[in-house]
Amino acid sequence: MALVTQETVAGFSSLPPLRQIGLMIGLAASVAIGVAVVLWSQTPNFSLLYANLAERDTSQIMQALDKAGIPYKLDAASGALLVPAGEVHKARLQLASSGLPRGNGSGFELLEKESGFGTSQFIENARYQRALEHELGTTIAGLRNVESARVHLALPKRSVFIGRKEQPSASVVVNLYPGRTLDDGQVAAVVHLVAGSVPRLDPRNVTVVDQAGNLLTSHGNDQVGMTSSQFAYTRKLEQSYVRRIEDLLSPMVGAGGVRAQVTADLDFTVSERTEESYNPDRPALRSEQTSEETLNGVAAAFGVPGTLSNQPPGGGVAPEQAGQLPADATGAEQPAGNRSKRSVRNFELDRTITHTRAATGAVRRLSVAVVLDNKQIVNDKGETVREPWSAEELATFTKLVREAVGFQAERGDTVEVINVPFQPPAEVEPLPEPPIWEQPWVWTLLKQLAGAVGVLVLIFGVLKPVLRNLSAVPRQQMVAAGAGGQQLPEGESGLAEDQVSLGGPAASGNLPPPGANYEEQINTARTLAQQDPKRVAQVMKNWVSDDG
Repeated sequence: MALVTQETVAGFSSLPPLRQIGLMIGLAASVAIGVAVVLWSQTPNFSLLYANLAERDTSQIMQALDKAGIPYKLDAASGALLVPAGEVHKARLQLASSGLPRGNGSGFELLEKESGFGTSQFIENARYQRALEHELGTTIAGLRNVESARVHLALPKRSVFIGRKEQPSASVVVNLYPGRTLDDGQVAAVVHLVAGSVPRLDPRNVTVVDQAGNLLTSHGNDQVGMTSSQFAYTRKLEQSYVRRIEDLLSPMVGAGGVRAQVTADLDFTVSERTEESYNPDRPALRSEQTSEETLNGVAAAFGVPGTLSNQPPGGGVAPEQAGQLPADATGAEQPAGNRSKRSVRNFELDRTITHTRAATGAVRRLSVAVVLDNKQIVNDKGETVREPWSAEELATFTKLVREAVGFQAERGDTVEVINVPFQPPAEVEPLPEPPIWEQPWVWTLLKQLAGAVGVLVLIFGVLKPVLRNLSAVPRQQMVAAGAGGQQLPEGESGLAEDQVSLGGPAASGNLPPPGANYEEQINTARTLAQQDPKRVAQVMKNWVSDDG
């Protein structure tokens, strides 16, 4: 049934103008409140997507959200970007696939800004250093385990004096994702990345620190660094042996049915030896020097001075007999003389110089421990049961393990394989579900219900009583008009006609005078009901149907 009837219009027209204006303002405000409540109930709850974004990133994110069909809202006060609460994670994944947000653009983009007329060289150098630091931090943040990074460079001024040269240095602060770490290789990669980006920067002058204040680089003590590398190599070798054993036995005992541990004793002693040897059986002539001297003429006196030494020479001997006197080219005999011949020969022996440096990390001893779970078989009843391994099978497994690790008895290696039933793993408890009041759809539903209740309260608690009061005004006026014998205008409702008939001239004498008390009005109503009960019943029926 419509709330606005002819009686309501007539009642509104009978009100004073000032009251009509106030009533219209109240009705308009009620309608506006109802519309606002409906819109508020249909609007989803917005949550923060990103804050403190650069203008370029904000525009790009808004375009990406438009393409994805995700509604968003920009906070005018803080500039934060808001999306519906149920779409936050979806929006972030969608933007991450597009590489958004890209950052505030304070790297080498700073160099694109035009310099002022009075910009000094110091400001230009500071701007370049800031841009370089930001670019290095962005590059390091691209690593998988690093969420963000900041780089601080200390670049000394270049000096023409050799004695005043200072080396540049750098400090890196990395903010890691929760539960993530950087191993030694990744830290070394960050150090060399920074050192390679700055001229004359020694990697030993680069310091890396995480967000918890832990020093990730250790350049001060080389012995400690060597010890950590030796420890890492030992663990890596042990894990390699463990993987060999598990890969070998898992197909036979089943996945998860073998556990192995290997302890390796390695020798990291550094030894060098230089050896020089000679081979006397292979001499080689390196140089030879020969000299020959001949003295011709009378033989010189010799001997002890005296009579015996002054004796004449003995008789001559024919050349054919002597065989010592040479002849010249003409065949003439040469006079007797002295001849001397000397020869110096230098030999080089075969020499070998050997420089030997023993390799570090040699295995001195291995200790291997292997634990096997019971084997799984099917009994005669078709049931799956577990039974221990036999001694022969354990011996076979032991032999396979020895071959896998390169067992050597002379080194003192030991291998132990035992069979022990494993305890079944405990069932993982499911993650607790969040309370129902923390679900986004619950608050949306509550908003819609609250909006519906508000609209109903506004309609049935405000608008309908007001219109009912307006329709009651003309009814009272018409009853009063019937009591005075006045005729109502044509076109009134059937209710007015019944009232006129009920209070016409025939019954005008029975109506109570104006200002009568309640008992007189009751008595008059009873009298009218006794005189014309049908008409009274018709009037009551019309009243009930109009008010219903």
